[in-house]
Amino acid sequence: MRQSLMRGRPQRLVEHALETSTSEQCIAIVNDTTSANLRWANNTLTTNGVMHAIDVTVIAFQGAGNASVSGTAASLEQVTALVASADRAAAIAAVAEDSAELVAGDAARDWSDSPGETSISVFEEFAEQLGEAFKQAQAERRILYGFVFHEVTTTYLGSSTGLRLRHVQPTGHYGCTGKNAELTNSAWVGRATRGFSGVDASRMATDLATRLSWGERSTDLPAGRYDTILPAAAVSDLIIDAYWSTGARNADDGQTIFSRPGGGTRIGEEMVNASVRLYSDPSYAALECEPFVATGGSSDRSSVYDNGLPLQSTDWIRDGRLTSLMQTRHTAELTGQPTTPAIDNVILEIAGGSGHEADLVAGMEDGLLLTCLWYIREVDPQTMLLTGLTRDGVYRVEGGEITGAVNNFRFNESPIDLLRRYTHASQTVPSFSREWGEDFFSRTATPALRIPDFNMSSVSQAL
Repeated sequence: MRQSLMRGRPQRLVEHALETSTSEQCIAIVNDTTSANLRWANNTLTTNGVMHAIDVTVIAFQGAGNASVSGTAASLEQVTALVASADRAAAIAAVAEDSAELVAGDAARDWSDSPGETSISVFEEFAEQLGEAFKQAQAERRILYGFVFHEVTTTYLGSSTGLRLRHVQPTGHYGCTGKNAELTNSAWVGRATRGFSGVDASRMATDLATRLSWGERSTDLPAGRYDTILPAAAVSDLIIDAYWSTGARNADDGQTIFSRPGGGTRIGEEMVNASVRLYSDPSYAALECEPFVATGGSSDRSSVYDNGLPLQSTDWIRDGRLTSLMQTRHTAELTGQPTTPAIDNVILEIAGGSGHEADLVAGMEDGLLLTCLWYIREVDPQTMLLTGLTRDGVYRVEGGEITGAVNNFRFNESPIDLLRRYTHASQTVPSFSREWGEDFFSRTATPALRIPDFNMSSVSQAL
């Protein structure tokens, strides 16, 4: 069958994989993705494009072993080759420690539906506003650089146990950096969104102009501990790292901050301020994500045997206590805890959090307002100590007003410590991580936080 026909019927690729596998059992996952993007520099659109891809993963199960093979495949012949590779590898695979019965089920009601798609037209309103923003920036001696991206991925998951699941996932975001004509002052704004209806490029450009105006006056500050406001984007930068560290297997093995001294995990222990709730929910408004497990490989946080397990709202931290860790069915048996698989969003809520970032600024006598963080790396997993740099705007706050910009810093902080030490929090809003959102994890909702003694460990020369 020609590739053009397969584009509209990815279910056929799943069924063909299941029919042709010679292994005892088989799972096939097909991701049909269309994406569109615009990029701009020097107040001019530079590139745009639309792409389509069909990625197939075949997991073959033989005895207590398995093998997973993935590749781009838009024809039955290409799927046949993937299946043959998976079958051969499964036949000689070692026993898998997470071996379990595959999830059984029936065909979902939308299984036969066509895949979702996007196109360049999704940016029509945004692009028109962007053109006007370019003209204004040029007239006022500002330079804009940035991108906008949207994709729709439809996942089809089928198993030899009869399970047939489908999910359509829209994902979008933009990021824009503004600079003055002398290239001595920069600012950034970004946002994640499921779609671009109501996403305002004019507001984006106005916010950049405001931040650049803050940076017209600048002073240098030394390293030290500063009363610091982390906006929602910067909180997201750090909370994603914390979320990725919640694997139960590593915690049970004594490797993370969630490990109990002497063995086991710290589930049930108070770890942060009692007002903190950190959770994931596939149905959270504006952050909706896949409501079932779909994974091509086993790791400390996932198991191919769990494919198809339903996902539901899961508290990782509630009332300040560690409530759950990422658990496969296998690790749940080891730790004696419920099965709580990874979910593709994370939400941080602070009881009593109110207002917005501007309200936190208005209440600060002397301190700093960050924009975002980047080049974040883990220093010590057992304390979750992270290091990284500030980027594109660190602003001085005096008497409740922003009075100018200061130099960038390297920081050393643990997100778990920050959730113990914060003094003020805004309401939770959808946020976009500058560090992780573009390529890895864009579905977050976080508040802005005020930290009374944020550790700026050294001055950075980065602009």
